[in-house]
Amino acid sequence: MITPNSPLEQFAILPLIPMNIGHLYFSFTNPSLFMLLTLSLVLLLVHFVTKNGGGNSVPNAWQSLVELIYDFVPNPVNEQIGGLSGNVKQKFSPRISVTFTFSFFRNPQGMIPYSFTVTSHFLITLGLSFSIFIGITLVGFQRNGLHFLSFSLPAGVPLPLAPFLVLLELIPHCFRALSSGIRLFANMMAGHSSVKILSGFAWTMLCMNDLLYFIGDLGPLFIVLALTGPELGVAISQAHVSTISICIYLNDATNLHQSEVVIYN
Repeated sequence: MITPNSPLEQFAILPLIPMNIGHLYFSFTNPSLFMLLTLSLVLLLVHFVTKNGGGNSVPNAWQSLVELIYDFVPNPVNEQIGGLSGNVKQKFSPRISVTFTFSFFRNPQGMIPYSFTVTSHFLITLGLSFSIFIGITLVGFQRNGLHFLSFSLPAGVPLPLAPFLVLLELIPHCFRALSSGIRLFANMMAGHSSVKILSGFAWTMLCMNDLLYFIGDLGPLFIVLALTGPELGVAISQAHVSTISICIYLNDATNLHQSEVVIYN
C-alpha cells in the first residue's frame, strides 16, 4: 500500500467509476482517463489543423507540429527497413505514426502537476509492447510464411547444435516484447520519482522558518529545475526510441537473415 506523500503516490491507480461484473473488474480508473485525454488531445489538434481543407499555406505553430510528426515517421521507416520497395515500406508508416504520436503526447503528460503518468505502470507498457510484438510477428509470417521460423537457425549451423541454437534464438526474440515494456516503464518511473523526491525535499526546506534552511533550499531547487528539462526530453525521446525499435523489429521480421539456412551434418 502506498503511503501519503510518498514519491510513489503519483503512480497510484484510483478507480473513478467503480464497475464490477461478477469477478471481473472493469472500473474506469485514472489511467483510463488520461489515455482518453491524450487521444482526445491528438484528435482535436489534428482536427483544428486540417479543418480548413488541409491547413494554411503559411503554417502556424500547431500546424508545424503536426507536419513535423507526419514527416518524421517515414524517415526511420526508409532507413531501418530494407529489402522492400518504397510503397511497401510506407504501408507501415500510418500504423507506426499512431504509436509514435500517442507516445509523443502521452509520455510528457506526467510532467504536468496533478496528472498521471500512464506509462509508469509495467502492465500498461507490457500490454503495448506485447501487442506490437504480436503484430510484427504476424507481418513476418505474412511476408515469409513458415520460412519466418528460419530466423531462429543461423546459416551454417551443425545439426547437433541446431536444437540448442533454436532455443537461444527464440528466447531473445520473445524477450523483445518484455524489454520494450521494461525500458519505457523504468525510464518513466525512475525519472518522475527522482523529480518528485527532490521537489519534496526542496519544498520541506523552503517551509522551514530558518534562514539557513532557506539558503540551503536553493541547491535542491536548482537541481529540480535542472532535472525537469532532461526528464521532459527523456519522456519525448522514448517515443523516438520506440519508433526506431519497431522499425528494427520489422526489418528483422521481413528480411530474416538475408540468406538461406544451411545445416551441416
